Amino acid sequence: MPKATLKSKARSKQQANTQTPTLTKKELAAQKRRVANARKALISAIAQSLLIAIPFGIIGFAVTEKPEAGLGGLLGALAVLLSTKYPRQAIWAFLIYMPFSGTVTYWIAGGNALFQLAKDGFYIPALLGVYQYCQRQRLPFLLPKQLVPWFYLLLSYCIFVILAVNTAEANPGDKPILMGLLGLKVLIGYFPLISCGYYLLRGKKEFLFATRLHLVLAIICCVLCFAQYMFLKTGRCPGTRFLSGEKLFLATLEAKCLVGGSLNYSPQVNMIRLPGTFVSPWHWGWFMIANAFFTFATAFSDPSPLWRIGGLVGMAVNFVCSVISGQRVATLVVPLITVIMMVVTGQVANLKRFIPIALGLTAILGGAAAMFPEVVQQRLNSLIGRLEASPPTQFIEGQLGHQVQYAEFLGRGLGRATNSARVFGKTRLIETFYSKMLYEVGWAGTILFVLLVTVLTFLAFKAYRSLKDKNLRSFGACFWVFIFFVSYQPYWYPLDTDPVAVYYWFFAGALFRLPEIDKQERERLAAETGREDDGRSRKQKKRRRRSLKKK
Repeated sequence: MPKATLKSKARSKQQANTQTPTLTKKELAAQKRRVANARKALISAIAQSLLIAIPFGIIGFAVTEKPEAGLGGLLGALAVLLSTKYPRQAIWAFLIYMPFSGTVTYWIAGGNALFQLAKDGFYIPALLGVYQYCQRQRLPFLLPKQLVPWFYLLLSYCIFVILAVNTAEANPGDKPILMGLLGLKVLIGYFPLISCGYYLLRGKKEFLFATRLHLVLAIICCVLCFAQYMFLKTGRCPGTRFLSGEKLFLATLEAKCLVGGSLNYSPQVNMIRLPGTFVSPWHWGWFMIANAFFTFATAFSDPSPLWRIGGLVGMAVNFVCSVISGQRVATLVVPLITVIMMVVTGQVANLKRFIPIALGLTAILGGAAAMFPEVVQQRLNSLIGRLEASPPTQFIEGQLGHQVQYAEFLGRGLGRATNSARVFGKTRLIETFYSKMLYEVGWAGTILFVLLVTVLTFLAFKAYRSLKDKNLRSFGACFWVFIFFVSYQPYWYPLDTDPVAVYYWFFAGALFRLPEIDKQERERLAAETGREDDGRSRKQKKRRRRSLKKK
C-alpha cells in the first residue's frame, strides 16, 4: 500500500509538470521586463496625475477657503485621471469605495458635496474605458442585446419628459433641466454597469475575486457598525439621548458616531437607527439586505472551504447588525431572504454543506442573542409594534393608491420626487418606488421601466438555468433571486439607493458572464481529462508491445 501511494504521488507530480510547462530563460526575462515596464508606467501615471491634480486642489481651497474643498479637488482630479488610465482597476476601486462613501463624506471631507460625487469619479472614466475597449475589439458596448432596445425606449422617453414636462412645470428658482438629468442618472445611469461587470470578470478567478471582495467589505462594514453601536451604548458617543421632543425620534448628522452619517440613538424612548458606514440608516438597511444574498452565495457556493466559512461569518455578522441597527425592514427581510435562498438554490437538500453551516450560524446567533437579550427583545417588540400599527401592505396601498388616482400620463417631471435632486429645486417625498415612478414619468414611463426590468429578469433566469457547474449554478441562482427581488420591490425605493442601485446592474452583468465562464471551465476540464486519457493510452500501448516481444 505505501508503495502504491508513493507511485500515485509521483504520477500526479509528473502530470502536473506536463500540464504546467516550465518557462525558458528568455520567457522569464520577458515576463520580468513586462512587470518592470508596468511598474514604471504606474509610477509615471501617478506622478503626471499629481502634477495636474494639485492645481485643482489649490483652486478649490482658494475659492472656498476650506481645506475639505481643496482636498476634494485634489483627490477628485487624481481619481478621474488614474481611472481614465486604468479603467479595469477603476471599477474595482468604485466597488471598494461604495460602502465607505458615507464615512469619507462626513468624517474626512466634513460633508463636502464633492465627495458625494466621488464614486462617479471612478465610475464615469471606467465606463469610458470600457467603451473604448469595446470599440477597439469591435464588441457591443451595451449588453445583453435583447435588453438594449428596451433601454433605448426608456431613455428616449425620459429625455422627452425632461424637455416637455420638466421645463413646463418649473417652479420659480428651479433648475428643471439639471433636476431632470440628475433624476435620469439616478433612474438608469448605472445601467452600463451590466457591461462593466460582463467585461471585467473574464474568468472564474476574477469572478470569485469579486464575490470574495464583497464578502470582505461586508464583514468590515458590519464590524464597524457593531463598534458604532458599542460606542453609543457605552456613552463614548452621546447620540440623540440628550435631545428633547421630536428630536429624540429623528436621525441627525450632529449625532454621527465613529463612522457613517446621520443617526438616531435615544435609548430612553427605545429609538435606534444606525447608519453603519453609510450616509443614513436607510442606505445601511438596504446594504444589509443586499448582503443577505451575497454572503449566502459565498457561504454555500464558493469552491473553497475556507471562504465558505468566511461566508458563514458574513451571514452571522449581517444578522447581528440587522438587529442592533434598529432597521425594522432589515430585521424582517434578512432572515426571510435566507430561508428563500435555501429553498431556491436547493441547499436544504445538500446536507454536507447545509447542516454544518446551519449549526454554525445557529451557534453564533444564539451566542449573540444570549449576550444582548434586551436588544433582541426591544427590536422584536419594535418590529411587531410597527407591523400592527402600519402594515407594509397598507403603507404600499396608500402610497400607490394616491398616485394612481392623481397620476398624469406623462408625469410631473423627472427628478421631482428624487431626494438627491432637491439641490436643483423643490422635490416631493414619495416613499415607494413605483409610486414615485408614476409621479415623475407617468403611466407610460412606469410601464416602460417595468418592461425593462422584466426582460432583464427573464434573461437573467435563462442565463442561470443554462449553467452546468454546480457552484456557478448556485451563484447564478443567488444573483437571479436578488435581481428578481429588487426589480419588483414595492416597499420604499432600493433602485434609487446606493449601493443597491449599483449592485443590481453590476451583478446582472456578472450573471450574464457566468455561461461564458462555465464554458471555459468545461473546456479546461475536457482538455485535462484528454491529457490523462492520452497518457493512459501510451502506457497501454507500451505494455502491449512488451507482451508481444515476450511472445
